[in-house]
Amino acid sequence: MSYKFTIIVPVYNEEDNLERVEAELSNYLKIATVPSAVLFVNDGSSDASQAMIETICNRNDAFEYILFKQNKGLSAAIKAGFDHIDTELVGYIDSDLQTTPKDFNVLLEHINNYELVTGVRSNRKDSFVKNMSSKIANGIRRAFTKDGMDDTGCPLKVIKTEYAKRIPMFRGLHRFLPAMIMLQNGSVTQIPVQHFPRIAGTAKFGLWNRLLGPLTDCFAYLWMKKKYINYEIEKSSKD
Repeated sequence: MSYKFTIIVPVYNEEDNLERVEAELSNYLKIATVPSAVLFVNDGSSDASQAMIETICNRNDAFEYILFKQNKGLSAAIKAGFDHIDTELVGYIDSDLQTTPKDFNVLLEHINNYELVTGVRSNRKDSFVKNMSSKIANGIRRAFTKDGMDDTGCPLKVIKTEYAKRIPMFRGLHRFLPAMIMLQNGSVTQIPVQHFPRIAGTAKFGLWNRLLGPLTDCFAYLWMKKKYINYEIEKSSKD
């Protein structure tokens, strides 16, 4: 089957969630508005996640995986997914399923007019501390990047692959995906999506890496913005 859209699912010690992930994504593939596939990126899990991923992929033709030798973090997992896939569109969703893959269809409605469409979590089902730290971090990042995005931490995005592959990822840069698309002169938009409480597993981000970490990443982004090389090829001998 020729797929048009690949959903990247970063996984780090999510054995308690993976059966739900399989069920939710399998159900979504049946209603997806474009032919879609799933790519698990196992970020060096130390639990039973890899064995479960291999079982899932063996019984689902549209599912595949890559496994890191060691834990490298969410940005590395997303970057590896971008590098690995060859579909026209790429997206990702967290394996905690606090967002639903059904909302990919909502984002896909807009992708023809933008290079990146990101979700904005409506009525977030997180703790007060988590919500406030995310709100502050988003405000700081928005002041640095001028990207106009309210919730870059939302783990539900659709990107045109040619743009995703040109993003020079570094640790923490997953929060700056809209800004990095804008550096390529791409256009971005945000669309409200549903949000749900985490019902299994544990959160991988605490107060430090949700609030103070992104502040230091902003300076890395400003350095990259200053040094970023952007070009378009008008013609080549292969044309």
